[in-house]
Amino acid sequence: MKKKKQAKKKIEKQPETFSATVYLAGGCFWGTEHFFKQVRGVIKAQSGFVNGHIPNPTYKQVSTGTTGYAECVALTYDPTVLSFKKILTLFFKTIDPTSLNKQGDDVGTQYRTGIYYIDAQQQQIAQSALRRLAKSYTQPIVVECEPFRAFYPVESWQNDYLDKFPNAECHIAPEVLTNAKMANPIRLSGKRHSIRKMRKKL
Repeated sequence: MKKKKQAKKKIEKQPETFSATVYLAGGCFWGTEHFFKQVRGVIKAQSGFVNGHIPNPTYKQVSTGTTGYAECVALTYDPTVLSFKKILTLFFKTIDPTSLNKQGDDVGTQYRTGIYYIDAQQQQIAQSALRRLAKSYTQPIVVECEPFRAFYPVESWQNDYLDKFPNAECHIAPEVLTNAKMANPIRLSGKRHSIRKMRKKL
């Protein structure tokens, strides 16, 4: 008796995905995380601590201002959708780049602002963006631009904090947070089209 040939299952090729990561310190990480995770092209925004000098720091330890760490968001994004240059443009809208170790009511070295690059290309783009930014201010720009050394995720209860507690204080203006979803509009035929405008046409 001949065995029936089993039909081969068709394996659909999954679309290729791209990702890159940058580490941004913008004061309290609640607001930075909440803003960027709404931006089109962002894959993940993880709150944590960057570039300190002790292993596995806790939120309580970092809050003392003695660990060298800054509150930070590790931003994973699709560079085919959202460029690093665009990320920095948006980042600058969420901070006061002339305020040293202070954003809003949060004060301490752990609330300093910074861009922590992972390669020479990010370094070049970041330094160029900061030079352009400086032309818009009379006061010195105090945003750190340093190589990335270490990152530790924050304890889980801190993740998605502004989703859980939308009335919590945040140094980022409410209108900036509200407009985050429209911060990287879709580009069609050489023109920018926001999702809202596209929906109106449907």
